[in-house]
Amino acid sequence: MIDQTKVQEAVRMLLEGIGEDPEREGLKDTPARIARMYEEILSGMQEDASDHLVRTFTSQNTGIVLEKDITFYSMCEHHMMPFWGKAHVAYIPNGRVVGLSKLARCVEVYAKRLQLQEQMTDQIADALMQSLDCKGVMVMTEAEHTCMTMRGVKKPGSKTVSMAVRGDFEKDQELRNTFFKMLGRD
Repeated sequence: MIDQTKVQEAVRMLLEGIGEDPEREGLKDTPARIARMYEEILSGMQEDASDHLVRTFTSQNTGIVLEKDITFYSMCEHHMMPFWGKAHVAYIPNGRVVGLSKLARCVEVYAKRLQLQEQMTDQIADALMQSLDCKGVMVMTEAEHTCMTMRGVKKPGSKTVSMAVRGDFEKDQELRNTFFKMLGRD
């Protein structure tokens, strides 16, 4: 749970540190607003993705199940600046499937933390492998990072792509090719 008092205190200090008056009209409620915002956008810190992957259903399907274009928003742990994009999550069932919304919930749990995109991609893949006991997992995330677009090198529109490959996807190039075809990227 986020400590609202500490966050508000820190924001007041930050405002003072940059030369602002935390008591002026436009900023007076800002510390409380930011504390509530952090509680919302970092709510994944208190969640376990496997909780969303517990309920499965028997299935004879042995082909790739892909949920693509799952929108996510996250916060870079290096600069505490937002990054956002799409996650594409595929798995090969091993007699059990999970509800499709649960794949999106798994992405959300890891996105709603101070995060690195590469780490988040691995965490999603590992959670699916462990919770679903599937034959293979492939996760690709694509995101724009404001720490690259607003500051530093200032390259708006640049995207970072990261992948995690587990199980049968690691061993079989044709499965990886099929994943990309299903995304519309031959």
